[in-house]
Amino acid sequence: MISPLKCVVLGGGGFIGSHVVDALVGQGHSVRVFERQNVNTRNIAHVLGRIELMHGDFLNENDLCRALAGMDVVVHLVTTTLPKSSNDNVVYDIETNVIGTIRLLNLVKQVGIRKIIFASSGGTVYGAPQFQPIAETHPTTPICSHGIAKLTTEKYLHLYHHLYGLDYTVLRFANPYGSRQDPMSGQGAVTVFLWQILKGEPISIWGDGTVARDYFYISDLVSAVLAAIEKDTPLRIYNIGSGVPHTLNELLSVIQTITGRTPIVRYSAARKLDVPFNSLDISRARRELLWQPQVPLKEGLVKTWEWLQQRKAG
Repeated sequence: MISPLKCVVLGGGGFIGSHVVDALVGQGHSVRVFERQNVNTRNIAHVLGRIELMHGDFLNENDLCRALAGMDVVVHLVTTTLPKSSNDNVVYDIETNVIGTIRLLNLVKQVGIRKIIFASSGGTVYGAPQFQPIAETHPTTPICSHGIAKLTTEKYLHLYHHLYGLDYTVLRFANPYGSRQDPMSGQGAVTVFLWQILKGEPISIWGDGTVARDYFYISDLVSAVLAAIEKDTPLRIYNIGSGVPHTLNELLSVIQTITGRTPIVRYSAARKLDVPFNSLDISRARRELLWQPQVPLKEGLVKTWEWLQQRKAG
């Protein structure tokens, strides 16, 4: 356990951010959440009395200055696009994610932030896999703008480390799921599928269901963020996932078992942005971060199913 730090979580009111905030508060750190104006704070309502909530525009330099003032660590979770939509407006993706983050890095350099943790995408930065499981040394040839933007940001983090000594860690997340993930966002197959089953709606799958992904529970993601904050990370970039791939058809089978309901599934043509298989090699994170995923898929699905039932009832 390290001494208490002053941490700002950019995007701290969202699915991932709110869980990170919970953990930081639980460990005694001072936490500031930076979120958009008029954002729903339901995810962090239970800790509002223990954190500082600041609203602003990620693309506004003055707002970012206020967010960074006096902080030791930045956890950067802001993203303005999803993989499935990023190709629709590449210029917007670059302007809001890449340029916005470069502006952030300039300010981080000026105010003397100790370390920045960046949420990258293990599901998109590699592109179509040349070998499995995918290690951090795998070639990076993204096939969607979201992945290119994430990879570009990683390169600028390296540049600022080289030029200015900026300490940073990149966490390439696989496919996280769990409580507080918005089932209406269309992001996150686990939560979307469970929600559709709960409401008796058909499940839409692009392709034949053999697309495989690395699904991992939100608490395992949070423990990786904490490890990155607390430990030296000489190799800078770390895959974070379960290390175990599951096809969409396998996922549906487990979902049927834990819910006791038979889903209505509609298959349609595959999308060009979907790589056929994604399984991350997480051995580097095990070795350097001393991090290990703890929640098996079935256990995580049960937890998420219970949360969705409570959400629907409420």
